[in-house]
Amino acid sequence: MSDTRYPTLTLFVGGAWLSGDGRDFHQVINPATGETLAELPLATPADLDAALDAAAKGFKLWSRVSAYDRAKVLRKAAELIRERADQIATMMVLEEGKPFAEARVEVMGSADQFEWFAEEGRRAYGRLIPARTEGVRQIVMKQPIGPVAAFAPWNFPAVTPARKIAASLGAGCSCIIKPAEETPATCLALAKALDDTGLPKGVLNVVFGVPAQVSSHLIKSATIRKVSFTGSTAVGKQLAAMAATEGAKRTTMELGGHAPVVVFEDADIEAAAALSVAAKFRNAGQVCVSPTRFYVHDRVHDDFVARVTSLAAALPVGDGLDPATKMGPLANSRRIDAMTKLIDDAVSHGAKLKTGGERIGNRGYFYKPTVLADVPVEARIMNEEPFGPVAVTSRFTSFDEVVAQANRLPFGLASYSFTSSVKYATAIADALESGMVGVNTFAITVAETPFGGIKESGYGSEGGIEGLDAYLNTKFVAQA
Repeated sequence: MSDTRYPTLTLFVGGAWLSGDGRDFHQVINPATGETLAELPLATPADLDAALDAAAKGFKLWSRVSAYDRAKVLRKAAELIRERADQIATMMVLEEGKPFAEARVEVMGSADQFEWFAEEGRRAYGRLIPARTEGVRQIVMKQPIGPVAAFAPWNFPAVTPARKIAASLGAGCSCIIKPAEETPATCLALAKALDDTGLPKGVLNVVFGVPAQVSSHLIKSATIRKVSFTGSTAVGKQLAAMAATEGAKRTTMELGGHAPVVVFEDADIEAAAALSVAAKFRNAGQVCVSPTRFYVHDRVHDDFVARVTSLAAALPVGDGLDPATKMGPLANSRRIDAMTKLIDDAVSHGAKLKTGGERIGNRGYFYKPTVLADVPVEARIMNEEPFGPVAVTSRFTSFDEVVAQANRLPFGLASYSFTSSVKYATAIADALESGMVGVNTFAITVAETPFGGIKESGYGSEGGIEGLDAYLNTKFVAQA
């Protein structure tokens, strides 16, 4: 608790930074060392009620501010976040573990979210519909939906909260966000940037606590009109059901994934392997859109596996603040246990362990980048999202066969493919059942594009024009 690079943690309610006096605490752990970074105060029921009251008052004020003036606040916040990028990225590395370079890119990406929604909020256009009767005006208006309850996970502690906060504020809504208790400082730094712009008190509130208790308290309140959640499918279903029964509240659900990657025989294997390793082991594989199930044509399978294995085995693993590090630790000891069980199960089913498959040392939560080849469909890892640094491969010989395998699971967040054929590129993009598809690229997430899934990976999108529309009501006015 003496690391000066990590701040004292608070709640942010009604424009006030609340300390831990009289509140329970959560220990925030550095995953690279296993040591305590700080104590995080947890919101009491009274704190949550205060946040709801502040959000209600904040919405009445903020929704009346012009989109032009709201944009000024969000743009200024983006500027401050960029100015503070190194400081915020260091906090992120300490609490989440990813390499500093990755953390800094994420912080800059969160600034992009604020800038995008600053401008997009000014373009929340309605329309005039030609009437059937002379003298009648038919007008469609877009209006902010109301106070928002948002819930963000630990794996991307800057950009995921930024998507929710920036979109809600850009639309004219107020927001209560509960980031992950494992990674609180990063989101608090975003809130500090907004507070420093002069954002009216109560428009943004940041709370922490026991997740089930906080979500239930907020969603059941009549104040909340919109719920945005990023996390597991199981929890997302529970929150969606609660939102439906507690006032038919609008929801955006970005849930689990298990992204397939189809590598056709005509793909550039060297390029596909290099891009795959960079994407697979980004944030130690703790990414909802992480490529995991690699379906590789039988004619190039062994060459692809050999190259991926070589690159993965050479990745430097270590503390994210070490410039030489390319992959940091897993977030917690639970992820270590999950990796071990999934990999052991795959090997017991006949999968070939090409590299990795074990923990590194006994300090922190480091795990070797892992490649499993020829993994049978019965293995758990072919059916359950691993959320860790492991790539699994399977062979295919026909287009219809690989499409069936890629679409076999109930998940549909992201899918990828590599080919040099325009015919294959078009056909596979059409055939893959997912909300996002990358062809010859894993770069599918920027502020101006929609981010979201289908099937049990959720519904609704964050980012792009779709991300703003999720926080707006459509009102039709007929005027005679």
